[in-house]
Amino acid sequence: MSIKANLLKIKTSLPDYVTLVAVSKTKPISDLMDVYNAGQRVFGENKIQEMVEKHQQMPADIEWHMIGHVQSNKVKMMAPFVKLIHGVDSLKLLTEINKEAAKNRRVINCLLQVHIAEEETKFGLDENELETIMNSAVLETLHNIKVIGLMGMATLTENQHQIEKEFYYLKSLYDKLSADNSQLTTLSMGMSGDYPIAIECGSTMVRIGSSIFGNRSPV
Repeated sequence: MSIKANLLKIKTSLPDYVTLVAVSKTKPISDLMDVYNAGQRVFGENKIQEMVEKHQQMPADIEWHMIGHVQSNKVKMMAPFVKLIHGVDSLKLLTEINKEAAKNRRVINCLLQVHIAEEETKFGLDENELETIMNSAVLETLHNIKVIGLMGMATLTENQHQIEKEFYYLKSLYDKLSADNSQLTTLSMGMSGDYPIAIECGSTMVRIGSSIFGNRSPV
C-alpha cells in the first residue's frame, strides 16, 4: 500500500481520543508531504537537528514532537517551535527546557519518560524518581514548561502478556498521578508493533513510523 493508504488505514482504526504521531525520522520531506497532504499534522522526530531542518522546509501548521532522547545542550535549537517533548527523564532537563522556553516567550509541553521495559538500553525514570520530580518544589517554579503526562516504551518482544503488563504498569502510574493533577491528560505509549495493545491498556497517544512510512533507513 501507499504511504497515504497506510496512514488512512491506521487513522480509521484509532479511537477518536487517541492522537496519532507520525514518526518521520530519517524519512525524506517528500514522504512527509504525502502524509501531510492526507491530513496528518502531528509529526515526531528523534533527532533535533533533523527536526529543525524539516520544520524550516515544511508548512507552518505542523505540530512537531521530539520523541527521542534529549541532550540539554540542544534544547535551544527546538525551543522556538517544538510542541511536545516526549522523552524528559530528569529535573535538570526540565529546568533547561524551561530556560529556553522563557527566552522564546513560550510554554513547552513535556512528558516524563518512565522506564517500563526489561531492556537496559531504554531511558526513563523509575517510580520513585517520577514521584520525586512530580512532588518537587523546583517543578512549581518552572512556569515555561507544562508536564502534561507520561511516556513509555515496552520491551521489544513477541510476548504480548509482557507488553500488556508493562503498559498496564505505566497506566497505573498515570492514573495515580493524574488523580491529583488535572494537567496530566496524555499517556504516550505504543508504536508500530504494539500500539493496539497500548490502546487497550489506556494509551491516548501512539507513535507510529514504519507502519506508515515503511521500514526506516539505517543510521
